Amino acid sequence: MPYLYRAPGPQKHPVPKDARITHSSGQSFEQLRQECAQKGVLFEDPDFPANNSSLFYSERPQIPFVWKRPGFWQHSEWLDVVIDDRLPTFKDRLIFLHSADHSEFWSALLEKAYAKLNGSYEALKGGSTIEAMEDFTGGVAETFATKEAPENFYEILEKALKRGSLVGCSIDIRNAAESEARTPFGLIKGHAYSVTGIDQVNFQGQKMELIRVRNPWGQVEWTGSWSDSSSEWRSVGPAEQKRLCHTALDDGEFWMAFRDFKAHFDKVEICNLTPDALEEDALHKWEVTVHQGSWVRGSTAGGCRNFLDTFWTNPQIKLSLTEKDEGQEDCTFLVALMQKDRRKLKRFGADMLTIGYAIYQSPGKDEHLNKDFFRYHASQARSKTFINLREVSDRFKLPPGEYILIPSTFEPHQEADFCLRIFSEKKAITQDMDGDVDIDLPEPLKPTPAGQETEEEPQFRALFEQVAGEDMEVTAEELEYVLNAVLSKKKDLQFKKLSLISCKNIISLMDTSGNGKLEFGEFKAFWDKLKTWTNLFLQFDADKSGTMSSYELRTVLKAAGFQLSHHLLQLVVLRYADEGLQLGFDDFLNCLVRLENASRVFQALSTKNEDKEFIHLNINEFINLTMNI
Repeated sequence: MPYLYRAPGPQKHPVPKDARITHSSGQSFEQLRQECAQKGVLFEDPDFPANNSSLFYSERPQIPFVWKRPGFWQHSEWLDVVIDDRLPTFKDRLIFLHSADHSEFWSALLEKAYAKLNGSYEALKGGSTIEAMEDFTGGVAETFATKEAPENFYEILEKALKRGSLVGCSIDIRNAAESEARTPFGLIKGHAYSVTGIDQVNFQGQKMELIRVRNPWGQVEWTGSWSDSSSEWRSVGPAEQKRLCHTALDDGEFWMAFRDFKAHFDKVEICNLTPDALEEDALHKWEVTVHQGSWVRGSTAGGCRNFLDTFWTNPQIKLSLTEKDEGQEDCTFLVALMQKDRRKLKRFGADMLTIGYAIYQSPGKDEHLNKDFFRYHASQARSKTFINLREVSDRFKLPPGEYILIPSTFEPHQEADFCLRIFSEKKAITQDMDGDVDIDLPEPLKPTPAGQETEEEPQFRALFEQVAGEDMEVTAEELEYVLNAVLSKKKDLQFKKLSLISCKNIISLMDTSGNGKLEFGEFKAFWDKLKTWTNLFLQFDADKSGTMSSYELRTVLKAAGFQLSHHLLQLVVLRYADEGLQLGFDDFLNCLVRLENASRVFQALSTKNEDKEFIHLNINEFINLTMNI
C-alpha cells in the first residue's frame, strides 16, 4: 500500500484538506490508495522509481542496491507526498536512515518521502539542520552563534525546549577534510546533533547548568566533564540522576556542562512552532502572510543595494503596520525569506544563493519604487546579513506606518523562486507592488481637418504617396522597405532589419478598415507613434550604446502607458531581450506594437463587472483573436 508521511503530531498539526497534490497523476493519497485496493496491487511510485536515479544524481553506485518492501509542509504549504514502501538495501540491510530495531521502518519510509520531495537521497546530503526542522513542522527558524549568544542564552534554550521547539547544534568545519572528524573530547565536527534537555543540579554547593545532547548515530559521545561515566556524577544523588534520566550507556545521548557546550559547539538552530520570542515570557497569537515570488534574470533579479542600477527592479512588497503591540509604541514582526527547491536543483549544478532583504519607509505611493528613491533614501531595517542559507529570518520592531520590503539575492542576475513569510503580533496588511496590470493609452489620433494642416503635412503626404504608389495604400512589404530605409540611417540606434512579420503586426495594430493595408491617416498615426517610441528608447539608452537594458523596461513601458505585472514583465524580457539582457530598437518596437495591439483588442471587447474588466470568447473568437495579435 502507499505510504503518506506528514508533519509529526497529526492532532496538533493536521494536513489541511486543500494540501497541494504533488503526484504526477494528480491523485491524492486517498485516491491512490483506493485505486491500489481496487486492483489488488501494491503501489509502485513512477515519480520516484526504485532505481539508481532516485539514489544519486552525480555518480553511479559501485554496489548493487536492492530495493525491498518492509513485512511530511514545504515553502509555506502542506504537501501530500505519496511513496511506495520499497527501500534501498545492501546485503539485506537498509543503507540510509534506519532504526536499531531491524523490524522498524517508519524512519526509513519518512526519509524516502523527504528524498522524493527533494529529488534524490543524495540531495539530502549536507546543509543545515534547520531545513528539515521547518519542513516537518512548518515552524520558524532562529540561529545563534554560541560564541556571540546573548547573556540569557541558557534561559532561551530552556524556554524553547519547554515550548516543544526543535533544537539542533553543530561544530563548524573549515574544510571538507574536517567533515565528521572527531575532536579529542569525542565530538564530531560538521555533525548534526540535537539538544534534548536542559537542567540544573547541585554540585559542590553550587547550581551547575547542564545540557543534554544527542548524537543521531546512537553512539560516539562526549568524553569531558559530566559525560556518562565522569566522576562528577558521583556527587549527584540517585534520585537526582533518575530525574535527569542519566545512564552510563553508549546510546549517543549525553550530558555536558553548559559552559563546555558553549565552548565546544559553534552553532545552535532553533525551530519554533510559533514565532513567539524566546526572550519574552508572554505567548502571542500571531498573524501570518505569505508571498510567493521569483527572481528572474533581466527583469526582477536586481541583487542587493550595492547594485543601485538594478536593485530597484527586485520584487517589492508593501507592508502596512496599523496597530501597536499591547502596551508598546512599536509593532513587532518577523520576516522569513526562503529560497525554494535548491536541493532539488542540485543535480543541475545549483547551489544555495546568498540572500537577504531590506525594509524602507514607504513614500505613500501605490507603485513600484524607482531607482532614484533608493539613491536618496536609506533602509529602516534589514536582515542581519546576506548569507547562503535556505532561509534568512529576523525579528523587528518599527513604528506603525507603511513600509516597502525588498527580498533579493546578493548578486544581480541570479535566478530562484522564493517564499516570503511575515509574522506580526497584530494584523498587518501586505500588497504586492508588482501584481497589477494597468494600461493607459492615448486616444487614437483623428484625421487633420482640411485647411488645418501643419507645414510638415504636405511633405509627409508626399512621402506617403511615394511609398504607397497608385493605390494610395501601404502594404506590409512597402512598410518594411520604408521603415528599414529610414531607421538604418539613424546612427543613435542599434538596429537590425525589421522583418515582414513585424510590419504585418504594425499594420494589424493601425489598420481600422481591416483590409491589411494602411491608408494615409493610419500611416500618419503610426509615424507619429514611431517618433514617440523612438524618443522614449533614446531617453532610456543610458550609455548611448544604441541598446537598452532589460532592467529599464519596466520604466519605459510605464512611460508608454503599460504598467505590467512582474510575471508579464518576465515574459516580455524572455521574448525580446538578448543573452546580454539588452534590447535593440527593433525588439523594443516589436514589443510595444504587440502590447498595444493586445490592449486595443481587449479594450474593444471587454465588459465591466464590479469595476473589473473581462472578455468572454468562444473557441472561434479566441483563435481569431490570437491570429490577429
